[in-house]
Amino acid sequence: MGKGISKSINPIGGIGANQVLGNLDASGMRFGIVVSRFNDGLTDELCRSAVQCLEKNGAKPETIDVVRVPGAYEIPMVANKLASTGNYSALIVLGVVVEGETQHAQMIIDATGQSILDLSCRHNVPVINEIVGVRTWAQAEARCLGGENTRGWYAAEAAIETARICQQL
Repeated sequence: MGKGISKSINPIGGIGANQVLGNLDASGMRFGIVVSRFNDGLTDELCRSAVQCLEKNGAKPETIDVVRVPGAYEIPMVANKLASTGNYSALIVLGVVVEGETQHAQMIIDATGQSILDLSCRHNVPVINEIVGVRTWAQAEARCLGGENTRGWYAAEAAIETARICQQL
């Protein structure tokens, strides 16, 4: 087995399988957040809750870099630049795309989602995608406003845990 993988105390399926588990200790890690300015009333809250979560879990403010981009479509290229540096334990990308009368929103969600997944695998760094795609403004508010109940908070927890798992593999 790989470095850091140990026998599980609670075997999976009763067969004694090994498990790799992360945790929410962000101390000693560096994070990059790429956030869209479009729909900034919502994306600012996503970013605020992500930063609060990282700090609550041990990240120092000086280890969190926030980069603002015009819209969701610009996120993958900037995230790619950050990932290529090798300086980050994990990246978080944040945006809000609300469906309109055309297929534009779906095109943005599809293109950015695939690009972000590709760059994460290419650079071997977790990139947590929380470009929130919704049908209505009310759905967007429900996902973006509310501190620990937001997709920003979730993204930060996922970034910490995934980065810790990657350290063990």
